[in-house]
Amino acid sequence: MIYEFRRYTLRPGRRDELIELFEREFVEPQEAAGVGVVGQFRDMDEPDVFCWMRKFPDMEARRVALTAFYGGPVWREHRAAANATMIDSDDVLLLRPAFPGDPLPAAGRPPVGATEAPEARYVAHVWPVGAGFARFFADRVAPALASAGVPPVACFETEDAENTFPALPVRTDERVFVWLARLGGPAEACPAEPPGVGAWLTAAPRRFRLSPTPRSALR
Repeated sequence: MIYEFRRYTLRPGRRDELIELFEREFVEPQEAAGVGVVGQFRDMDEPDVFCWMRKFPDMEARRVALTAFYGGPVWREHRAAANATMIDSDDVLLLRPAFPGDPLPAAGRPPVGATEAPEARYVAHVWPVGAGFARFFADRVAPALASAGVPPVACFETEDAENTFPALPVRTDERVFVWLARLGGPAEACPAEPPGVGAWLTAAPRRFRLSPTPRSALR
């Protein structure tokens, strides 16, 4: 699987406007084109940041699906309204599962028009690291996190393949390891840098607290 972790900086006060438009117009048409829309989130610490994730079977399927959606009638009709809410939409990480299997399999979502956000909360850790970190994480970090009550929900690492849809840029300035945990209890106090991780870091780690939107499939 290929994943995108997309983080948009929006014009002040316009996040709810984009979320309403996204969940009304963009979820089902993307999935009809072959995109797996995994989840949409409000950044709990940045009121003008919207994050979302989507997935594809492979890079060629990604090219076909994005070509179909962004060349199709739904995006053509609503792109001006969507783009009007945004300052920057280029903070995009292209990822693959760090370990075998799909870490975030398809799940159900509420229908169009749902307005009640789920209670679940997540934290996404983005660690710039050197090659080979995934094995260290599996052997040393994940067991420690599980013992501390913060088991990873999903783990990803940078996908190095060439961007098959260059109309939408992805970041190529760093290699990262991304892991998600449910927020609450021990996760609230989870250190940004567990013991041993510092030796692998190539830049400062980032940590995003995320609240799923009403129609997010990750709930």
